[in-house]
Amino acid sequence: MKLNLGIRAHDIDLHEPESIAKEVSKKGLSSVQLALGKSFKDFKTASGCLSTGYANHIRDEFKNQGVNIAILGCYINMIHPEKQARKNLLTRFKEHIRFARDFGCTIVGSETGNVYAKMGYTEDNFHEKPFLEVVDSVRELVKEAEKFGVIVGIEGGINHPVHTPELMKRLLDTIESNNLQVIFDPANFISMDNYKEQEKVVEQAFHLFGDRIVAIHAKDFVIEDNWIKMVPVGEGLLNYDFIFKWLKQNKPFIHILLENTKEPYIDDSITYLEKKYDEA
Repeated sequence: MKLNLGIRAHDIDLHEPESIAKEVSKKGLSSVQLALGKSFKDFKTASGCLSTGYANHIRDEFKNQGVNIAILGCYINMIHPEKQARKNLLTRFKEHIRFARDFGCTIVGSETGNVYAKMGYTEDNFHEKPFLEVVDSVRELVKEAEKFGVIVGIEGGINHPVHTPELMKRLLDTIESNNLQVIFDPANFISMDNYKEQEKVVEQAFHLFGDRIVAIHAKDFVIEDNWIKMVPVGEGLLNYDFIFKWLKQNKPFIHILLENTKEPYIDDSITYLEKKYDEA
């Protein structure tokens, strides 16, 4: 069973659709997570700029190189403290939903935001109010996604209100829509409190919402200055043997997307993951 491996397009240091697609294909990768505003410098990507023609053009540039757009990334602060800013961000996400299929993609992805305008770790995210605000925003996005046959892919992590596997499960149970699914990044739920028992954290996630996982992010972590630091795949402590064994048995051919892995680490990370996957 072949590893279905891709990469975030903006981790490739190129900014034209054709050049990005060629580089991804040259490395033997099959897919990208495409965040329009992060990848393209000469294409307008602001709200109101998308169209079927625009989306078809981007889709075809990647398709011509044998590369699939697995996820359309629209990572927003869906609980932005300024109400108008939040509304504008949700509007942007909804526009991505409407044109996702024209990109050849059915998943639009985001994390769950931050109580402050500037994103970053804060335990102020870990209260009931931010979680309920996430529920309201996700429900609004999922309602739009249901109209277009598109999936809202939500990514949790310790920097966000959905900071534990239990809260991700609660979000899924509260929204009750199959148009809501999970982009799972195993490293995101790792903290100083649990990194020595990382397999239990990952196993819990698989148990609680494994059936709702539609894509996997692949990065790694180390402990530095008594804190979790994200590093390129293969440079850290994440147990990919454990993760891949479950994926091969339960999610064959799922999109696995390199994250936080740029040059000069990409080729070595690809080799590392392929070896781990073959051995799992």
